[in-house]
Amino acid sequence: MFKTIDIDRDRLTIMGVRFSSLEALESAANAIGSNMFEGFEPTPKSVEIIRDYLAEKISLSDLIQFAKEKSYV
Repeated sequence: MFKTIDIDRDRLTIMGVRFSSLEALESAANAIGSNMFEGFEPTPKSVEIIRDYLAEKISLSDLIQFAKEKSYV
């Protein structure tokens, strides 16, 4: 069954994680939603990691390492 996540376009948050712009929020929401169809269950920590990756605050190598370590849980 498909789960919904809390997205607040007015406050620019996904699951309580703040984004810098509506464009950034929508980009992350699209990425998260696509992965949820494949079984991904987002957490606030995983939303932070995705936000930081899309904002180029962390590298692809960092993202891969977080996934290997399951740091998103």
